[in-house]
Amino acid sequence: MSTVAAALRDSAQRLANTSDTARLDAELLMAHALQMSRSDMLLRGSDLQVPAAFGELLQRRIRHEPVAYILGQQEFYGREFLVSPEVLIPRGDSETIVDVALDLSGNATRVLDLGTGSGALLLTILAERPGMVGIGVDASLGALSVAAANAARLGLAERARLLRRDWHEPEWQKGLGRFDVIVANPPYVETTLLLDRSVQDFEPSSALFAGPDGLDDYRVLVPQLRELLEDSGVVILEIGHLQADPVGQISRDCGFTAELFRDLAHRPRALLLR
Repeated sequence: MSTVAAALRDSAQRLANTSDTARLDAELLMAHALQMSRSDMLLRGSDLQVPAAFGELLQRRIRHEPVAYILGQQEFYGREFLVSPEVLIPRGDSETIVDVALDLSGNATRVLDLGTGSGALLLTILAERPGMVGIGVDASLGALSVAAANAARLGLAERARLLRRDWHEPEWQKGLGRFDVIVANPPYVETTLLLDRSVQDFEPSSALFAGPDGLDDYRVLVPQLRELLEDSGVVILEIGHLQADPVGQISRDCGFTAELFRDLAHRPRALLLR
């Protein structure tokens, strides 16, 4: 039986054509199979034997399944969130949305997360702002189940309501009330765009694609935001890196001002609407 150290070297080579982070992927999968942290595994690597479960985990990654789905969780803003193929995997780029929301929340008490998915945006804001309560809505019951599990794990179930709502349906806003902060990461990928296989083949298409130009959901959603927003409230929309101008124009046509924020890679990432 090979040692963990040897298996990691071999696995990284086998994953080289699948992943740009082959060694890290191998280490995360091995730690998961060993049921220990990655740091503990690396400290004890020379003393450990490869568990039988590792082979199947490796094969799943070779078939391009995202590591987050294999592990069942993903780190976001310093917290671990449960994920499944029912939800998009939270990405570091989206932390820009949280940063803007936290900077502007001030005395805010209510937050609305549109298309909540795993609940990463909503629950992170609530965790960072103990005085706030919020609602997360999603059209997918599967996604809401994941978000509810994350709310329970983080001790936020009493402050986060999760509701099945679809902004393409009539009267979907009924009973929601008004909010000081609204965040949204709607689908914004062009339907003709070919994505990496780990995204295209595994993440939910309904949360990714939004028409030929990727703007369909903004056209439907943005005109409906005014009646959900307190007079002094703000909206923070995640956007694709080429969408600042068209989404900004949609927003201005609906009576909003639009301010652009960039992510850590200096790419356009969020529009602040007032």
